[in-house]
Amino acid sequence: MKRTGFIAIVGRPNVGKSTLMNAVLGEKVAIVSNKPQTTRNRIIGIHTSGDDQFVFLDTPGIHSPKNKLGDFMVGTAKSSMRDSDAVILVVEAGKPVTSVEENVIANIKEAEMPAIIAINKTDLADAETVAETIKTYASLHDFDAFIPMSAKKGKGVSAVLDECRKFLFETDAFFFPDDISTDQPERQLSSEIIREKILKTLDKEVPHGTAVVIEEFKEEGKLIKIRAEIFCEKASHKGIIVGKNGETLKLIGTYARQDLERILGTKVYLNLWVKVKENWRDSVAAIGNFGYKKDTEE
Repeated sequence: MKRTGFIAIVGRPNVGKSTLMNAVLGEKVAIVSNKPQTTRNRIIGIHTSGDDQFVFLDTPGIHSPKNKLGDFMVGTAKSSMRDSDAVILVVEAGKPVTSVEENVIANIKEAEMPAIIAINKTDLADAETVAETIKTYASLHDFDAFIPMSAKKGKGVSAVLDECRKFLFETDAFFFPDDISTDQPERQLSSEIIREKILKTLDKEVPHGTAVVIEEFKEEGKLIKIRAEIFCEKASHKGIIVGKNGETLKLIGTYARQDLERILGTKVYLNLWVKVKENWRDSVAAIGNFGYKKDTEE
């Protein structure tokens, strides 16, 4: 008999949720950076092992939204919890409990959902700090397990998977084919990879005000041609993204192309353009046009 289950990965921004999912899957399906709010949409990662299929929902970091895009991201994270069979709450060793964790725990209690605590970045903390973190969360809820880990280094990741196995239920058939690791279309994945390179190349506020739209994705033999438009909110930001003599944009393109060729398994011709769309993060229409839509709207 086959078994499957939907497991939401939740937590505050930049705690390592996407890194954990990529580590569990053994390949990159969610973008990562050292900047908060990197993930905007719900990303599905699929891990099939024998008769077991794990469906992980990587969610945006839960935070206090400052615009319509933030509202969408927080709403996506909360709806993912409601749609799941179990929850992985990712926390950072030694960090105090905030309203984010308190709200997640309240939702877990209300729904009576199975849940585990994944204590990430233990490679940066001593054993006493990790023990104190476990003690703190144990006082808040009767979690099914506490797993110290380092998603970046792969430490403890197999233990997370073993615990999640207990949450699977019997089914006649898997929800997804057993040979895929994500349900993301190649266009969406390409858009996210480009945005990741913007986040990693640029500093401060500029990256958070960018969106990437794939205008063309064409396969020609052993070559994939991609034309993408990068939208930012200010003309001054456009100048920063392009850089002197276009050097910054070229660097973003080079990093993105290299990653895309590895993921897509073929040569990629990438053509990037930068446009200005003022205050798009506070426009419901623009947010939807840039691909940030509720599941019911897709």
